Amino acid sequence: SHWLWHSVCLAKVWQYLPSTFASWVDLVITRTAEQIRNHYEIEKELANKLRLASKDERSKLYNQVYDELFSSVPDHPQLTEKSTPEENRKRTLGQFRFLEPLLTAEDTYLEIGPGTCELARHVATKVKHVYAADVSDVVAQGASFPDNMDFVLSDGTNISVPENSIDLAFSNQLMEHLHPDDAIEQLQEIYKALKPDGRYLCITPSRLSGPHDVSGYFEQEASCLHLKEYGYKEIWGLFQAAGFRHFSIIIGYRGFGVRTPLSVGRFVEAIVEYTPASIRRVVARIPPIRLALGIKLIATK
Repeated sequence: SHWLWHSVCLAKVWQYLPSTFASWVDLVITRTAEQIRNHYEIEKELANKLRLASKDERSKLYNQVYDELFSSVPDHPQLTEKSTPEENRKRTLGQFRFLEPLLTAEDTYLEIGPGTCELARHVATKVKHVYAADVSDVVAQGASFPDNMDFVLSDGTNISVPENSIDLAFSNQLMEHLHPDDAIEQLQEIYKALKPDGRYLCITPSRLSGPHDVSGYFEQEASCLHLKEYGYKEIWGLFQAAGFRHFSIIIGYRGFGVRTPLSVGRFVEAIVEYTPASIRRVVARIPPIRLALGIKLIATK
């Protein structure tokens, strides 16, 4: 169709813009190209530390790496993003719309990688208890927590909550930050934490439309703290290996979407993978296709 042809052409033009210009266009209001380059170089060095570290070393490094990143990159978006209370409320409610159909007032909720904990605090007003687990408390420092919420430091794989206690676990943009060798171990920890029939909603970007970390301005594959970006097939295999047996996905954006069988996402992914390599990433970034490829996996214990 003409729509598809024009979408591919526009996406291809954007893909071949010089990285510094693309960075400037995207972030001119908040950061310069030099700041983005500095962020990229620091984050890539820290990511390589994690990639090359042994299992024992990584258990300490996750916390250190992110603390060092935030102290070395004071203009990191997670630290400098200034949003109005209304913008924060809309963002939180957008994420909560994905969670609300999966929660009841008597549930216990676990969020892995909660960042500023705004979503976790909001969920705490709707459920019995909330756990927020992260490898660093830098972003959440100074935040106040309700009585029914606990913040838990993690070593990157261990989730220090009682076994068989969680009704719904949630992570958003976390899976890609794990060392590939640690991903299955963290999934097993989450699986143990879930009650029978408990569910885990995992949101992570598709490798086909990536890179989605700061290396996306300079490289064709993620090389910074997105240690591995996934496709449906890979992540489904990991979840199966951890013990999960029932799966569905959400195709949607900002809390609005449709719950569908996993096979729908895998079908779209297979079509994109069969396109010529020279245009594969371009096709994956066409908005409707990118929306279908973005992984929002619901796995049931």
